[in-house]
Amino acid sequence: MSTRRDERLASTFVSLADTLVADFDVLDFLIMLTERAVELLDVDAAGVILSDQRGGWRPTAGSSERAELVEVFAAQTLEGPCLDCVRTGMPVASANLAAESGRWARFAPVALSAGFRAACAVPMRLRDDVIGALTLLSINPVAIDDASIVLGRALADVATIGILQQRAIRHDEVVFEQLQAALHHRTVVEQAKGVLAQSGGVDMHQAFLALRGYAHAHHRRLSDVAGDVAKNILDPHALLTGSADSRPS
Repeated sequence: MSTRRDERLASTFVSLADTLVADFDVLDFLIMLTERAVELLDVDAAGVILSDQRGGWRPTAGSSERAELVEVFAAQTLEGPCLDCVRTGMPVASANLAAESGRWARFAPVALSAGFRAACAVPMRLRDDVIGALTLLSINPVAIDDASIVLGRALADVATIGILQQRAIRHDEVVFEQLQAALHHRTVVEQAKGVLAQSGGVDMHQAFLALRGYAHAHHRRLSDVAGDVAKNILDPHALLTGSADSRPS
């Protein structure tokens, strides 16, 4: 078991290092980060918020719909471990969200209603530059173990370095454009998920899996496929059924 885990961990760091290529999709990369965090760490879900470069923080990716909901509400209420984490640049944890009514009066009830009982957020930072946070969520009211937090920080650090060290001449402008693109692409993906959910009578998570599966099968960016669905370039029904020809009739 440990050998397979080590192999998966090595594969994850290789995948994160692939951000150093010129052409990569920030949103797809961050979704992969949350999914790998769940696979490798002793947690049930994970989410990412990023700076919008204007003093605000935006939910960007999640390993599940419930994780995304928690990050959305954290950004709306400016509460929760991820917001405290990006403000301080340090990990922020709670072993029992039910006991956090004093610290996070609005956030804690939403996280609990989504089924999560414990959380820990680790910063996505390079030195003093904090660009976001990776939040780890557990359905059990127990502290997320130190080994998972350490490894979560390592994943977040590598992801941050990958984003900030993109090969570009004008570093700041490119990073700004990447983060703005990730936020825009998330909106497009949500629109496409809505189209697929309505067309196929499936829930949003199933819609996302179909969208992601099509993108991977056709070696395309998730955001590009989502844009085609939203613009009716790809037929939702054909995409949901895995048809080879997904163009509208």
